[in-house]
Amino acid sequence: MPRKLIIDADPGIGDAVAIALAICDPDIEVVALTATAGHVPGEMAARNLQTIISLLDPPLWPRFGTSDGAATAVPHDRLNPQPALMHGETGLGECNMPVSELHQRHDSAKLMAELVRTDPGQITLLSLGPLTNIQLAIDHHPEFLQQLQGYVCLGGSVAAGGDVTAAAEFNIYSNPEAAAAVFAQQMSTLLVPLDVGHRLMLSFDQYQRWDLGAESNLGRLLDQTLPFALRASRQHLGLEGVRLPEVIALALITEPKLFERETMAVEVETSGQITRGATVVDRRDVHRWESNVEVATNVDVQGVIDYMTRVIRAAA
Repeated sequence: MPRKLIIDADPGIGDAVAIALAICDPDIEVVALTATAGHVPGEMAARNLQTIISLLDPPLWPRFGTSDGAATAVPHDRLNPQPALMHGETGLGECNMPVSELHQRHDSAKLMAELVRTDPGQITLLSLGPLTNIQLAIDHHPEFLQQLQGYVCLGGSVAAGGDVTAAAEFNIYSNPEAAAAVFAQQMSTLLVPLDVGHRLMLSFDQYQRWDLGAESNLGRLLDQTLPFALRASRQHLGLEGVRLPEVIALALITEPKLFERETMAVEVETSGQITRGATVVDRRDVHRWESNVEVATNVDVQGVIDYMTRVIRAAA
């Protein structure tokens, strides 16, 4: 039986690729896509989720959650290059598919809480953006995290430093208070930090070997997003490939055997002038803090690429 999955995201090309893989994976049933503000405003995130699903047009469409929050305000001297250069003006590269307004809008946090309350113990949550909606879902339904089958969070850093500031990773930096509240819950969070998320670098050659063409819906979606991301990564970061931490986070759910994990004591800095949004890990010989988060510490990158290839070729 397919694993039921909610994906909370602020797409983002990497988010779009992970969502597309999840939709096309026969072992996954995406029951809802919920928008959160982050790299793009909440309204644009919701529209991007609709665009992704409209392009894929799966037999069973997930439910959509909407958000009205503003994009994360990051000073230009802290996040360089800015998201629009890496993801395009809309966040989805060259995708520009018009979508109709939803007949009935459902708030993302309320939708997540409703689905988990109705089907306790049966749904896994994957968050690819800031943790704002997760905290709000807990406010709506205090047993929200405890009633999930599992929760995988893309965010934070153990020893790799940050990507927005020297200390903070974007998703945690965007709403450190929400992250701190979520990590304090009595529910094991599976964290995918930058240390592991940045190990998957998809090259031009690997992308071209897929030989996608335009025969499948997935091929068309990837053709309108990944080449843009590859060009942007080369131009603005000097990299001969694009990092896809969002796919790493999805693979932790679909291919858990590819990962090594360790339980750690993690807290989030919410007030530091220089370190706000940092995930601080108690790595002393004798921990003074209680272990609260399970962290991915290693991944078989080739195994993740093989997973991507299987799903893409099957969909094509």
